[in-house]
Amino acid sequence: MSLSVPTASVLSVTNLPRSTPEAQGLSSAGLDGFVATLDASGQEIQTMMLVRHGHVVLEREWSPYRLSDRHLLFSVSKSFTSMGVGLAVEAGLLSVDDKVVSFFSGDDLPDKISDNLAAMEVRHLLTMSTGHDVDTVDRLGRTGRMVQGFLRLDVENAPGAPFVYNSGATYMLSAIVQKVTGEKLIDYLRPRLFEPLGATEAIWETSDEGINMGGWGLSLNTHSLANFGQLLLQRGVWNGEQLVPAEWIDAATSAQVDNSVEPNPDWQQGYGYQFWRGRHNTYRGDGAFGQYCLVLPDHDTALIITSATADMQATLDLVWERLLPVLEESSGAAGSTGGVDGASAGDGIAAGTGELKLPPPAGPPPAPGDGRTYTFPANDTGLSAIRWDADGSGTFTFAAARPWETGSQEIAFAPGDWNEQTYTLTDPVQRIVTSAHGDGETYVATMRLLETPFVVTLRCRPTGDRLTVDVSYNVGFGKSDHTVVSE
Repeated sequence: MSLSVPTASVLSVTNLPRSTPEAQGLSSAGLDGFVATLDASGQEIQTMMLVRHGHVVLEREWSPYRLSDRHLLFSVSKSFTSMGVGLAVEAGLLSVDDKVVSFFSGDDLPDKISDNLAAMEVRHLLTMSTGHDVDTVDRLGRTGRMVQGFLRLDVENAPGAPFVYNSGATYMLSAIVQKVTGEKLIDYLRPRLFEPLGATEAIWETSDEGINMGGWGLSLNTHSLANFGQLLLQRGVWNGEQLVPAEWIDAATSAQVDNSVEPNPDWQQGYGYQFWRGRHNTYRGDGAFGQYCLVLPDHDTALIITSATADMQATLDLVWERLLPVLEESSGAAGSTGGVDGASAGDGIAAGTGELKLPPPAGPPPAPGDGRTYTFPANDTGLSAIRWDADGSGTFTFAAARPWETGSQEIAFAPGDWNEQTYTLTDPVQRIVTSAHGDGETYVATMRLLETPFVVTLRCRPTGDRLTVDVSYNVGFGKSDHTVVSE
C-alpha cells in the first residue's frame, strides 16, 4: 500500500541536530507561548521535544524529570509492536492474512474453535477489530497463561467489526512475533530498530509466560521517542537505510478501520496498525496519562510529550490551539543543516529558556515524631513500616507488592526540596524524589517515580497507638486510593 505524503527531511545521523526555531521557519515567541500554555494548564507535562525538518527546535524538561531518563510509555508500546510485525512480514515469516489460530497448538487452543475465532486474522489484531465486545485484557488478567486465556475467550462478533480498543490483541501480536522469530519482541527489534535509533536504553515488561507485553510496558527516553517520530516522517529510513518498509509505515499510519464510536474527536479519525489517526491529518502512538509520539506530516514535524494527565484530549486541544497556528504560519523554510549532538547555528529555545519545575507540595514542616516504628500488615501498596523521627524526617519501608518488584527498601522523606534517591525494587533501578510537609498533626509524604507518570502521596495520621496512612496516586487504572492501618 502506498500513500502520497510530503517528503520529509531525510537525515543521516543517530542524534538529531539542534536548531533555532527560526532556522526551521518557526517563531521562538510562538513556541514559548505554547510551552507557557502547557505549563499553566494543569496537565503536568514532564518532558517535551519538537522536531521540525529533522531538527530539534524545542526540548524542555520539567525538573526533576529529565529527557535522558527512561519513561514508561504505556500504549505507545503498541506502535513499536506494529514495527515488529511489519519487519516479520517483510522477512516472509508471516502475513496479515494469516489466521491467528495457525500460530498456536496444543492446550493453548480451546477444545472447540468457534467460527469467529477461526476467522480471526493478524490484520484484525493489528486494527483492533477482533470481534470482541470489550477489551480482552481485563478478562485475561496480566499474569499466567495469557495466550491460552485470549484464545479461550468468546469472540462475540465476526472479526472485522466493530472497532474495540484491545490491548490483549496487541499482546497476541507480540506472542506471534516471538513464535515466528524465536526471539522476544524486544530482542527482535533491538538490532533492527532500537540500536540504529540509538535507543539502547529500551526495556520491555515480560509476562509470566516469557512474552513482551506488546500493548504496554515499553520504556524509552524522550530522545529515542523523538528519533522514532523522525523515522516515521522519513517513512522508515534512518541513516540512509530502510529500517522498516515504507509501505508498512504508510499502511500502519493510515485509517484501516472506522472508530467513530470513540467519544473524543482525536480518537474518532480512524485506526491503523496500532496507530491512531487524529485531526489535521495527523497520526500518533499514545499511552495512558499523556504519553505522545504525535506526527504532523503536513508540517514535517513530530511532537513528543511525556506527562501525567487524566485528560489526554485536553492536551491535544492545546496542541491544536497553540502549536498548530505556529506551524501554519511558518515560512516553510527548509532550515540549515545544523549539526549532530546539539551543535547548531544557535541554541535558541532548543536548549530551553528559563527553568521549568514541578516543586514539592508546599506546607509547614511536619510535627516532630517520637522515633517509634509503626509496622503494617501486607497490603496492596507494599508499605510495611514507618519510623517518624523528632526532626520531622520519616523512613518508610516498602516491600515488593507487584509482579515486577522484588525485595524491600527503606525510603527517606524529609521537609524541603526534592531529595533524590534510587528505587531498588525494580530491575533496573529507577530514579525517585521525595519530600515531606505537615498538615496539622498529619505527616504528608510525597514520592515521584521519575521513570513513570506516577506520584504517590502518603498522609499519615496518628490515631491513638496506631498510624493510619491514606495512600493516593495522581493517576492510575481503577482504584487510586488506599488506606492502611498499623498493627
